[in-house]
Amino acid sequence: MTEHRVRTRTTAGPGPGGRRQSGPGRPGETAAPDGSAPLHELTVAEAGARMRSGTLTSSELTRHALERIARIDPLLNAFVTVTGERALEDAARADRELAAGIDRGPMQGIPYGLKDIFDTEGIRTTSHSWLMVDHVPDTDSEVEARLRAAGGVLVGKLATHEFALGGPSPELPFPTARNPWNPEHFTGASSSGAGAAVAAGLVRVAFGSDTSGSVRGPACLCGTVGFKPTYGLVSRRGAFPLSYALDHMGPLGWTVEDTAIALGAVAGHDPLDPASVRSPVPVYTNGLGRGVRGLRVAYAPGWFAGDPGTSPEVVAAIERALAALTEGGARITEVELPPYALFNACGRVIMSAEAYAIHEADLRARPGSYGRYTYQRIAPAAGLSAADLLQAYRLRQELADTVQGTVFDRYDVLVTATGLAPAGRLDAFPLDWPPPRGLTGMQTIPFNVTGHPALALPTGLSGSGLPLGMQIVGRPFDEATVLRAGSVVESATGHPGRRPAMCAPPA
Repeated sequence: MTEHRVRTRTTAGPGPGGRRQSGPGRPGETAAPDGSAPLHELTVAEAGARMRSGTLTSSELTRHALERIARIDPLLNAFVTVTGERALEDAARADRELAAGIDRGPMQGIPYGLKDIFDTEGIRTTSHSWLMVDHVPDTDSEVEARLRAAGGVLVGKLATHEFALGGPSPELPFPTARNPWNPEHFTGASSSGAGAAVAAGLVRVAFGSDTSGSVRGPACLCGTVGFKPTYGLVSRRGAFPLSYALDHMGPLGWTVEDTAIALGAVAGHDPLDPASVRSPVPVYTNGLGRGVRGLRVAYAPGWFAGDPGTSPEVVAAIERALAALTEGGARITEVELPPYALFNACGRVIMSAEAYAIHEADLRARPGSYGRYTYQRIAPAAGLSAADLLQAYRLRQELADTVQGTVFDRYDVLVTATGLAPAGRLDAFPLDWPPPRGLTGMQTIPFNVTGHPALALPTGLSGSGLPLGMQIVGRPFDEATVLRAGSVVESATGHPGRRPAMCAPPA
C-alpha cells in the first residue's frame, strides 16, 4: 500500500530548548505500563526488554509514536510521508512473532524512520524533489530490507535536502525540516528530517546518508548521536546516490547504545553493492560498559580552535569531554593533521564531479525542475575536467594514508569538532548559494574522504539553548572502539536527560 502525506509550510513553534522533565504520568504522554517514563523516552534496549517480558507491545509503542508525530511534527516538518497503516501492520507482526518465541534481534518491534532517498517498496521515495515527487519503487533498498528482516517498524520517510545536496530551499515540494531546539534554526545538513525526528522523540532511531557530513551535521545541530560508519560497511544499494566514492549510510539515535543497535541491524556485506566490504560485524553494544582506561586518544584542535568562526562554547565543551576521557583513564595527545582546506577541496571536487555525472541528463533536459540551491551546486561541475577528478582521487589516497600514519598507527581514536558553532537561523540563508560560512560550518568531510568511521555526539547546550557537539573517529571497521569512547562522553555530559522544550507534553 502506498501512503502519502503532503503538507504546506507551517509556522515556527516555541523558542529555545530546555531540559526534559522526568517521572511517570506526565500529561499528554503515554506512560509505560509499569508507570515509568513516557514510551518515547525508553531506549531501544529498554523497549525491547519490556516487549520480551510482556509488559509492552510493539503496537502500543507504535501507536504512541504515530500520535506523537501527529502532535509535534506539524511544527517540525521532519516527515514527508507517514506510513501509519504499514507501521501498525509491522508492529502487529512483531507482537505475534515475539509471542511465538521468534526473536529477530534488538530492533524487533522498534519504530524507525528513513531519509527519503532510501527506496521503499510501494511507498513513494521522492528525494525531496519535484523530479521524483511521484516515484514509487517496486523494491526495497538494502538498508530497508535489512531493517524489515530485523523486525523493525517503519513509521515514515523523512525530509532531506533535494537529492541529499541542495539546502533549505522554499521552492521544493515539501517544507524544510526545522530544529526542535528552536524551529527558527537550521537542522545541519541533508539528513535534516532524521535529526529533527530523533531529537523530538518521534522515533528512537533514523537512517540517513552522509557524503560530506549529512548524518553527523544534523546530529550535531539537533543534539542527537549520528554515526558515519567505515566506507563499505553499510550497503548503499537502493539509496539515491550523490557521490559513489563518498556516500556512506548510517544511523542517528538518541543514545550511543540506540545508535549501536541500529548500526548492527544494517551492517554487513552486500554482494550487489560494488563498494561493500566483507568484514565481520560484531555486537556493537558489547563494549559500551568497558570504559576507556588505557585508550590512546589523539586530539586535533588545529582544524578548528583558532578559526575565527569557531564558537568558544564548542571548544570548551570538547575540552570538558576530553577531561572526562582523561578521568576515565584515557591518554590524550595533541596531533597535527594536514590542513582542513585540503580535505575540503578534495572532497568537494569528487562530490561535485560525481553528482554532475549522476544528474547530467536531467540538468540538460529539465533544469527548471531542480531547486535553486541544488542546480547552483551541481551545474558548475560541468567545468571540471577529467584531470581535476583524477588529481582529487590521487590526493584522497595521500590524505587517507597521512591520517592513518599520523593517527591510527599510534592512537586508538581521534577527537575533533563536528561543527564550529550552534545552529544558525533558517532566515539567514540567502537566495543564492553559498550561504555565509557560519551557517554551514561543519568539519565532517575529511572522514568521507578517508573513509574512517566517525561518530558525532552531543557535548551539551550553548548559552542560547542550542546543541553543541564533537566527533570521535576510529580505525577502519573499528566502530566498536569509537562507540565505547562515545558512551563515556555521553555519560559525562548527561545528554540523554535532555529534550527540547517544544517536545514536552502539553500543559
